[in-house]
Amino acid sequence: MNEPIDIRWEWLRNKPWKCVTCGQQHRGFFDLGCVSPHVWPDSENPLPNSAVIDSSHCLTEDFCILEGQHYFIRCVLRLPLLGDRRGEHFSFGVWSTLSQKNFEIYLETFDSGEQWDIGPWFGWFSNRIEGYPDTVNLKCQVHPRGGRQRPWIELEDSGHPLAAESQHGITYERLLEIYAVHGHAP
Repeated sequence: MNEPIDIRWEWLRNKPWKCVTCGQQHRGFFDLGCVSPHVWPDSENPLPNSAVIDSSHCLTEDFCILEGQHYFIRCVLRLPLLGDRRGEHFSFGVWSTLSQKNFEIYLETFDSGEQWDIGPWFGWFSNRIEGYPDTVNLKCQVHPRGGRQRPWIELEDSGHPLAAESQHGITYERLLEIYAVHGHAP
């Protein structure tokens, strides 16, 4: 069953608005992201992706290795927009763990973008998302995508509110709540 159309999505998508919290001018809806995995202890200034080749402890735009033992990749968690006539998603840019083996496979195929036929892989969700009960270490599947797109995350159906929203979607009001919790409000 399709959700009824909510015309406020078109308003938010098309009308510029000044954020009362951050003071910035925004146009439409935008995604939110985490710079690093929650456990990353060092500077959040990422190195170039090439730094991961010779390092056992680094943070780049797309990869993170912690003390040569823990491996993370940057991913996307999509939340469908209920009542949006275009069927779009709001997304969180987040991090997930991978086994060393799967991390190396992902790294080897990263530059070519030929990742259509690898995965999905098990991972642990590796960020705390404000506005939700603790989200660190939720079980997930990491789905690599081709064409140098970041993988998408599928959270295990655990009853957690973030997992439920990623599976069933969010309303216009809920997106505004998420923005407000993260310092953005129209």
